[in-house]
Amino acid sequence: MVEKSITILNRAGIHARPAAMLVQTTKDFLCNIYIEKGKDRINAKSIMGIITLGAAYGTEIKIIAEGEDEETALSALVRLFESRFEEE
Repeated sequence: MVEKSITILNRAGIHARPAAMLVQTTKDFLCNIYIEKGKDRINAKSIMGIITLGAAYGTEIKIIAEGEDEETALSALVRLFESRFEEE
């Protein structure tokens, strides 16, 4: 299992477009991927889970990956967050 805390940097937070980008990215990985915000943990392969998480600008979340390609999955998701979902 690998995990990383990251702050949401895009001004609009995680809305429909970034959620779709997250799901599109995670679908290619075999490992289980979760996003935690506070006490809430959702499956990062679920668009509804991501949207209902309500992660706004400046929110700190934790990305958790567990399984055979966990390192690659975590790196791909961190790149998405760091690129601000290509919105800025």
